Amino acid sequence: MGFFEKLKESLSKTRENLTAKLEELINGSAEIDEEFLEELEETLILSDVGMPTTERLMAAVRKGIRKREINEPTDLKPFLQKEITSILTTDVPSERWAMYLTKPYVILVIGVNGAGKTTTIGKLSAYYRSEGYSVMMAAADTFRAAAIDQLEVWADRTGATLIKHDEGSDPSSVALDATRAAKARAVDVLIVDTAGRLQNKFNLMEELKKINRVLGKGIHGAPHEVLLVLDATTGQNAISQAELFTKAAPVTGLVLTKLDGTAKGGVIIGLMSEMKMPVKWIGVGEGVDDLRPFSAVDFSRALFNED
Repeated sequence: MGFFEKLKESLSKTRENLTAKLEELINGSAEIDEEFLEELEETLILSDVGMPTTERLMAAVRKGIRKREINEPTDLKPFLQKEITSILTTDVPSERWAMYLTKPYVILVIGVNGAGKTTTIGKLSAYYRSEGYSVMMAAADTFRAAAIDQLEVWADRTGATLIKHDEGSDPSSVALDATRAAKARAVDVLIVDTAGRLQNKFNLMEELKKINRVLGKGIHGAPHEVLLVLDATTGQNAISQAELFTKAAPVTGLVLTKLDGTAKGGVIIGLMSEMKMPVKWIGVGEGVDDLRPFSAVDFSRALFNED
């Protein structure tokens, strides 16, 4: 099965939650009136795109009606698909160009525990190794022995190098050692794991800021990418997490994990609409190849069940 087919399959529950209900509404309506628009608004709200994004889409629909772009219910689906694709499309510079100019290219990975952060790092390592890059991972989540052990397994599996200290060590010290080792060994990509504890938000945020500063001291311009890993199954809570973490680190992109098996995949639309931040990667399964770069067009096509 190709990745697009996997994406379509993984969005099946989200489709039931959004596009299938849209089709049901469209097919059961003879005309577009206020009752129809109220049901449309309710469908969008319940599909996890969020209230601000629902309001944005409804404003676009009403404008489309005034401009005669929408004349009957059947015009609505292609109109909404176009609007959603527009929201999902961002003008993001190619990281390949940055990676070509910068060595080592440093990626800081942040997010709450349980979002799939450490697994994401392992899959990113596998992806870059398959592209021919040398990879080093830094186990700066020193508060969970399991995180260090998990990264060690991924390092062995992907042929990456791992820099680690003992459990409970200073995370910034691990990050600093990793920058020195990455430069000394002329590594192409350095991926840094971080703790994701939210019990004490202030300490966590300060810790992230410190790691960010240390990386910049060790390697000019680092981190070159800050990826925030979010669990799609948490729905609107993912937006709250994004708001929190962007206050502590200069997030450059989002990673949405666990899209397979959730009806809340519509949160991607809300995230990109409200946070004005690109989704860089999406995870659609347990396999090592199930984390791929995000494509707005492919996601929209899969969401609206197009081949």
